[in-house]
Amino acid sequence: MMASIPILMYHQIDERPSRGKALRGLVVSPGTFKRQMALLDALGYQGLCMSALMPYLRGEKLGKVCGITFDDGYLNNLQVALPILLKHQFTATCYAVSGALGGSNTWDHQKGIDEKPLMDANQLRIWLASGQEVGAHGVAHLDLTSLSENQAAIEIRQSKLQLELMLNTTIQHFCYPYGRYFKEHLQMVENAGYQSATTTQRGRASLNDGIFALPRVQVMGSVWIGQFWQKLATTYEDRRR
Repeated sequence: MMASIPILMYHQIDERPSRGKALRGLVVSPGTFKRQMALLDALGYQGLCMSALMPYLRGEKLGKVCGITFDDGYLNNLQVALPILLKHQFTATCYAVSGALGGSNTWDHQKGIDEKPLMDANQLRIWLASGQEVGAHGVAHLDLTSLSENQAAIEIRQSKLQLELMLNTTIQHFCYPYGRYFKEHLQMVENAGYQSATTTQRGRASLNDGIFALPRVQVMGSVWIGQFWQKLATTYEDRRR
């Protein structure tokens, strides 16, 4: 039987927007994140970036582990989340939008979501130097399912190449913008040289899902600590696929 491993999906770790704001749930408060990481540690979980998680997903290693991922590359991941991760000796993968480094979440502006700064290349290097990992999230955070096959292939491949050039590191993991993809995109990701790709499909991950279509456990800002435990340790998320 394949192991079911939770891969936690975060976006921002920041003070939560006021009620009624669009996609308010994608912002987890610093205090909530701190309690969640403390619970992981207390329960004996090892929080891992995607590269460190791969041997467990492949069944080459056994252990009580979970993946930790952040989408988009927000500066608050570095400023707020990183010290908490380091306290517990956890690692995480931050999926960066290669064409938006040092900019903001422009793809969210028309939805009424607050503009927030993204890490620039120097800040991503600090993230890397702290033992964390950077993955790719497209060049411009475009919905791959809205693009031609050639355009989608360019978004996937160029995101990796640009980040590798700017950061002088190997980019091994991809995250589909908005979680949307077609079957042919899985092969494009593999052809580009990635080792895995994550989606926004709910559920704990195993190789039954395919290494280029891994589901994740989305952690919303409103999740209470008991529900967080359920998402980790039970079939709670698997039943919601």
